[in-house]
Amino acid sequence: MRTAYRVLSVVTLLFFSPILQSGNGLMAGALKKKPRTISLVKKSEEFEARVGKLYCDANLDEAGLSREAFEYAYIGYLRLLEQHRIQKSNVLTICDFSQSSNKKRLYILDLANSKILLTSYVAHGRGSGTEYATRFSNRSRSHQSSLGFYITSSTYSGEHGLSLRLQGLEPGFNNLAMKRNIVLHGAPYISSYYLSTNKFMGRSYGCPAVPETECAEIIDMIKNGTCFFIYHPTKKYLQSSKILNG
Repeated sequence: MRTAYRVLSVVTLLFFSPILQSGNGLMAGALKKKPRTISLVKKSEEFEARVGKLYCDANLDEAGLSREAFEYAYIGYLRLLEQHRIQKSNVLTICDFSQSSNKKRLYILDLANSKILLTSYVAHGRGSGTEYATRFSNRSRSHQSSLGFYITSSTYSGEHGLSLRLQGLEPGFNNLAMKRNIVLHGAPYISSYYLSTNKFMGRSYGCPAVPETECAEIIDMIKNGTCFFIYHPTKKYLQSSKILNG
């Protein structure tokens, strides 16, 4: 079964009416509309149509982001939007940890205009694997990345310079991110220059580290209340996430 059929059990036209009528993405007034329930089949067809349009219009396939990763990210984004947990609704960030760390697997998307704002390298935790991330944890001192949905928070200047706090939203998967000091920051071990002399990118202690030369730009784009999703096709997470499965 398609992803939308597996994970979307209850959806309303609260989301889909405005976005299907406009090619410019979610409109600011969408949350003010009275929801109207629709059948599972009709809802799924509308969802698939919207996801397909966004995916194609933003050229995500050419950028290397899988349709599956985007669908899961968009499902969670809609649920968090419904719960009023997202302050800046036009930006969605996806870290696709199914890809090699040698690829630009961080995607910052402008959903309002169906386009990619930026792609970049992003590190996973050293406890998660070498070139590919295969293990994930919510435990302190595991040095592993944590899967799932986050909301970006405030910035600060620390050991790695300008950094962005991330609030993990999923108990058992990433809700200890603040306690673990899992933040987005710049690092010298994640860049095209580093890769030119190494077989694979350097790794963090669990933080989604980005190139130092792009860190400030990335943080400015996504800080203060945007949706941030770390994806990997780990069945335990995909089947257990309350955000994905309602």
